Amino acid sequence: MSKKKISRRKFLVRGGLGTIGVLAVGTYVFRNSIRRGIAGAIDTGETPYVGDTSTPIIWFEVTSDNNMILHSPKVEMGQGTFTGLAQMAADELEVSMEQMQVVHANSASGNMDGFATGGSTSISTLWVPLRELAATMREMIKNEAANKMGVAAEKLTISNGVFSSDGKTMTYAEAAKDVSEWEVPDTPILKDIKEYKFIGKPIPRVDLKDKVFGTPMYGMDAAMPDMLYGAVVRPTKIGAKFIDADTSKAESMPGVVKIVKEKDFVGVIANSQTEAENAKNVIDAQWDVERTWQTSDIEAMIAVGKGEPFVIQKEGSAKNILEDSEDAIVSEYKSPIGAHAQLEPNGALAYVEADKATIMMSTQVVKITRDEIADRIGLDSDQVNIVPTFLGGGFGRRLHTPNGIQAAVLSKAVGKPVKCFFTRKEEFQNDTFRPPTHHVLKATLDSEGMIEAIEHNVSSGDVAWGSPMLPGILEPILGADLGAWRGGMIQYGGIPNYRTISWRKKLPFATSWWRSLGLLANTFAVESFMDELAIGAKKNPVEFRLAQIQDDDRGFRLKEVIKAAAEKSGYTDEVVNGRVMGFAASTDVNTPCAQVAEVSIENNEIKVHKVTCAMDPGLAVNPDQVRAQCEGAIIMGMSASMFEKMEVEDGELTPTIYGPYQMATMRNTPKEIDIVLLQNSDVPGAVGEPPLGPIGAAVANAVFRLTGKRLREMPLKLT
Repeated sequence: MSKKKISRRKFLVRGGLGTIGVLAVGTYVFRNSIRRGIAGAIDTGETPYVGDTSTPIIWFEVTSDNNMILHSPKVEMGQGTFTGLAQMAADELEVSMEQMQVVHANSASGNMDGFATGGSTSISTLWVPLRELAATMREMIKNEAANKMGVAAEKLTISNGVFSSDGKTMTYAEAAKDVSEWEVPDTPILKDIKEYKFIGKPIPRVDLKDKVFGTPMYGMDAAMPDMLYGAVVRPTKIGAKFIDADTSKAESMPGVVKIVKEKDFVGVIANSQTEAENAKNVIDAQWDVERTWQTSDIEAMIAVGKGEPFVIQKEGSAKNILEDSEDAIVSEYKSPIGAHAQLEPNGALAYVEADKATIMMSTQVVKITRDEIADRIGLDSDQVNIVPTFLGGGFGRRLHTPNGIQAAVLSKAVGKPVKCFFTRKEEFQNDTFRPPTHHVLKATLDSEGMIEAIEHNVSSGDVAWGSPMLPGILEPILGADLGAWRGGMIQYGGIPNYRTISWRKKLPFATSWWRSLGLLANTFAVESFMDELAIGAKKNPVEFRLAQIQDDDRGFRLKEVIKAAAEKSGYTDEVVNGRVMGFAASTDVNTPCAQVAEVSIENNEIKVHKVTCAMDPGLAVNPDQVRAQCEGAIIMGMSASMFEKMEVEDGELTPTIYGPYQMATMRNTPKEIDIVLLQNSDVPGAVGEPPLGPIGAAVANAVFRLTGKRLREMPLKLT
């Protein structure tokens, strides 16, 4: 095996992490500029891939029937990632799409993403390393074929996994047969984009057949021989800490195998799920609850001005201009607590033996989950094998999955496989919620009706801090929660004076990653305010935005999606046949997106008839997949903007079931969603989350034109 030099990508990753240490001991006086610099880099950059790319053999497997299996470190949770990854690999491997199969890489393989599956990065971060791995794997097999065929490697041609030379042929499978040691050559030069057969094409999803025929593939489908069932007693009150439990009644319940009482939870193991749940329900658990919270308490906590402020963006003298102005325009916006409400509840199937453990589960963080389970049950990390399944919805809910620990503890107690899942009520009450937000925006207009100065104050609970995904050293450096202010920065760089202040407040219940993080709430506030300013300046909202965008690459791409959305929708300010259009735009992880919502009011309810979405994700590896992500994000964003809301009543989060927790249904879905894809970059960018940004503001801006009423709080209601 040849010895490789460190790649530039690895250097950047290691160098970036090393820089954190330098910043941690940096000069105190520069802390604010350092924070703004890092925040700006986070706002415009993407997370690099963090995993083993040194050898292709943990990524690819050649089957006996001459197919290729890609063992993906990224999990599939409905976003179509497996298909995009298969396209990228197939083009460099020189195989057909029919020959490609994609499965989840288990942790025992060593092929783990050190970050996670999240942040809209699955395709973009693997764009270079996966193609390099595929190209290297192709050359590895090619060298073996050359040796076996007795010809020079450069004499071989390849088509659909078959080598040819002077009338001789050999398949990949034949070349790879009985090879126990592979020599890894230097990474070959990648193909030019024009040479690719599959990248950029609308290829059908590789998991389509399994989903159509209902092949077991999700965490809830997991099964093992002699499997038992577990149930854990979970608190209903905010901030409840487990003290003790009387399990005497449960011990004599039918089917109960064992009651397990730990320092932080009590659980039941039984012969069936029903028996486990029945026994759990008669356990008398004692909890320490310090305070009985109400929604009003939470809203008061996150008011702008409470908590700790961090200036994360600053240009010019916005503060001084706004403080000195008697004509400053000031507005407030709010968003509520949001649940993930994914279809599949959290859970795991664990089998802990004397010297190893196997955990089958839906998780977005394979490595973190493995390490946490190993630490709890007293095994080394390499003795714990996480077998990821498809996710029945993720949206950030599975970016921390300590429920795997509970299943493992129960299994260890009986020495058999134990399957343990949340009930729907438990899932709602023990979610890691999208935090509520409060926004105060201020601006002044100059004599030409242009924005002279603008300021966005956003207050929110934590999103990223407290998550095991991020190094603890980052928190004191950045201060502000990077998830809470995502989408909250002023994207109109042509404005001479602007700043963004993030107010951080720790809430008494778990808040964390939610699809697009703060993007939906922040864009709702900022783009609604931009609409207010455009109306105040008596300008067309599209032209108003375009005039205040900077002349650079980022600004060019934002201008192009704004113009494309306006042109495709035929945007107008006028009410036509009882319908009107609302406009909004956002930029998330370097992916700009603009949307136009066509809205009417029917029976005093907001009705969205059509959404036009223009987005520039860079190179679209699979355009159909990108369009599907846009459609899904728009509908999810509409649901969160118009219907979804969690309350706190007498210390409990509620509702605890679908129905009372209102969500968009088919009747609320626009009859038409028109997607325009611009590709003003030759590399793929973020796709999964950016389309959530504009929809709430676009709908609210349309409602104002119909009713004259500015909706300042989500969910958007007329009364």
